[in-house]
Amino acid sequence: MVFPWAEKRKKAEAMRGQIIIIKLSSEIRKMATNENVSIFSSASLAVEYVDSLLPENPLQEPFKNAWNYMLDNYTKFQIATWGSLIIHEVIYFLFSLPGFLFQFIPYMKKYKIQKDKPETWEGQWKCFKVLLFNHFCIQFPLICGTYYFTEYFNIPYDWETMPRWYLLLARCFGCAVIEDTWHYFLHRLLHHKRIYKYIHKIHHEFQAPFGMEAEYAHPLETLILGTGFFIGIVLLCDHVVLLWAWVTIRLLETIDVHSGYDIPLNPLNLIPFYAGSRHHDFHHMNFIGNYASTFTWWDRIFGTDSQFIAYTEKMKKIKKKAE
Repeated sequence: MVFPWAEKRKKAEAMRGQIIIIKLSSEIRKMATNENVSIFSSASLAVEYVDSLLPENPLQEPFKNAWNYMLDNYTKFQIATWGSLIIHEVIYFLFSLPGFLFQFIPYMKKYKIQKDKPETWEGQWKCFKVLLFNHFCIQFPLICGTYYFTEYFNIPYDWETMPRWYLLLARCFGCAVIEDTWHYFLHRLLHHKRIYKYIHKIHHEFQAPFGMEAEYAHPLETLILGTGFFIGIVLLCDHVVLLWAWVTIRLLETIDVHSGYDIPLNPLNLIPFYAGSRHHDFHHMNFIGNYASTFTWWDRIFGTDSQFIAYTEKMKKIKKKAE
């Protein structure tokens, strides 16, 4: 049995694909005749065409219904404020949970980077208490400004203007590049001998990091380095869903690099120039170098990864001799 709504959707998708082909053909003709054409618009159309060929996401309809239910039953202020807080807290501790459980699984010990420095209950409890303070006394007041930000910049909430998945990922990548740049230079500044002991030293109390420790920091550091998170949002945000997607991706990344574990087949390692857990773990162990948060290019350009490279080569030789 074929439902009428399914037939209508299939026809709409087919028509959308035809429209995209016409637009893409027009762009190709312009390029062939050396007319002024944007490479990005052509690439966007190509991706959009490929997207039109993919089978429909079975979760799209339930997600759409849930999103519209949220819009119908809650105010923009409630969505922007309480929705953002819930997403931040749930995502943060959910992503931190695997690393917390790994310490109780003997099999996972072989993936721990600094095997001689196990987590302690005392350290984890201390970290948790500082996190609660930072989350609710520093970050929550900032979250309360989300609604006013969306109103001032006229950021939409509706389903109809929600960007497609590939545009969402592209903007999140842009946010990551901006945040990584800000983080590298400001993080490096916080290591200056004149100010290190007053602010950033707190984050380095744990020489062997663990996932939950990602946001364990002095309140000033939370504000200083956290500014990099917001710059991309101010420049690139075109829908409230981007804010939540960027929060999710940023938390996933920072918890991963602080996890203390180098897990094989980690999908994040497929991202070009992704720094990963070993890169940042060395920063905690060595205190100097590897200042970037997400990517490796700034450390490579300024040579602040030289000690990490030398250490990695040394460990490879030791491992080879042991074999």
